[in-house]
Formats: sequence, C-alpha cells, structure tokens
Amino acid sequence: MISTRGRYALRVMIDLAEHAGDMYIPLKDIAERQGISKKYLEIIVKDMVAGGLITGASGKGGGYRLSRRPEDYPIGEIIELTEGSLASVACLAGGSVSCPRSADCRTLPLWAGYDKLTHDYFFSKTLQDLL
Repeated sequence: MISTRGRYALRVMIDLAEHAGDMYIPLKDIAERQGISKKYLEIIVKDMVAGGLITGASGKGGGYRLSRRPEDYPIGEIIELTEGSLASVACLAGGSVSCPRSADCRTLPLWAGYDKLTHDYFFSKTLQDLL
C-alpha cells in the first residue's frame, strides 16, 4: 500500500511542475495549495532533495523546484524514493537476503509477475502524465 508519504510526494511534484519557472517555490505555498501540513512536507521534501528529485534553496527567494523536466520523472522513481521498494514480498526486495526456499518456492513466480506488473506500470507513467 502506498502511504500518505508517497501520495503527498506526488502532490508536491505535481504542484512544482504546475508552478514551474526559474523561481523557487516556498514550501508554505505548496502546503497551502495542497492542504498538507508544512511540518510534514518538510520531512518529505528533505528526502526528495537528498534523492535528487528536487532542488532547494534557503533564504529570501528560497523554496523548491524540479531538477528535471516533468516528462523525465517516472512515477515509480518518486514512489520508491519516498516509500522504499515496491516489492510485494521481502525476498524480491532489492538488497534482501537470498531466500533458502527460492529454488522450491511455488509462489515466487506469482509474486515476481505481480511485482513486474506494478513496476512496469509505475515506471511507464511520468509526472507529465499527471499534469
């Protein structure tokens, strides 16, 4: 399940794309437009800056803006940055320890197929598609 963190990150990205320009957009403006707590958004955008999705500037004229064009942001990238792996089961999550039952697991192909559908769907959609 995608949490509020992932959903709000998408809303921030859409807001930044809709108000794109050369200027940085203050977080308080995004929070007001989106009806989301500025404090909660501060936590989310910190990770988004660290992950390279957006750039931030402090001080007068500061705020946030996209670091790329909207068509260059797969939705899956935004969700995985804020939510972590989209894997449905732990043994398919990136960096997980190899499961000793994987060779004999009858359900592994089911989960792998489901994960491929999810991954392919979210990575086939871009921020531009949501505008």
